[in-house]
Amino acid sequence: MGDSKIRNETAIQNLLDRMPENVSNSFSDDQLMALKVAIGARKWGKHKVDFRGTFPMPFFKSKIYYVFLMGRNHRELTRSEKAISAFTLTLFTSLFILLCAMFGILVLYLVKSALGIDLIEGFSFGVWGWFKDLWK
Repeated sequence: MGDSKIRNETAIQNLLDRMPENVSNSFSDDQLMALKVAIGARKWGKHKVDFRGTFPMPFFKSKIYYVFLMGRNHRELTRSEKAISAFTLTLFTSLFILLCAMFGILVLYLVKSALGIDLIEGFSFGVWGWFKDLWK
């Protein structure tokens, strides 16, 4: 078979490399193109957010392509990916709890100040004055 463009594409080369040579050489360019389309139309490749496009590069003949995908991950995670995922979840949960606690303390402090309760006579963080000035 001749050296066609479709045979030079990475996905097709990877597919043909996994076959015996006599089988891989038997495909025509049209058959390889149909295989490429079938491989690209895989069921798990559908995403909720799928932005793809190209834009020309100034002073070059080629174009740059971009792909932005978001969706549910259906793959099995590796051990390191599971560890990173657990660490990230722990980090965000801890930050959320910390922010909620800080907000709760702020609300309690503002309520205390609104009621005129002084825990330390003559000392203030200045939060109550800032809060009153904010609503003027």
